[in-house]
Amino acid sequence: MCLAVPMQIKKIDGLNAHCVTNGITRDVSLMLLQDEAINVGDYLLIHVGYAIQKISEAEALSTWELLDQMLAEDTLSA
Repeated sequence: MCLAVPMQIKKIDGLNAHCVTNGITRDVSLMLLQDEAINVGDYLLIHVGYAIQKISEAEALSTWELLDQMLAEDTLSA
């Protein structure tokens, strides 16, 4: 199973982007999206250090809501 986490771009340096989500920052590769228009402020799905898809802010927020629900349910069942 593959898990990709939504993050927002804060800075772009060539084919690398500095991204943030929930207070966590990561440098990620834009290599797989080099043919797309990517800008500071955009939201991306990140998998093992690579941006794999550009998404809307609404999609990013919805994904985090689902991930938070899954974590909450897992915590309750433990």
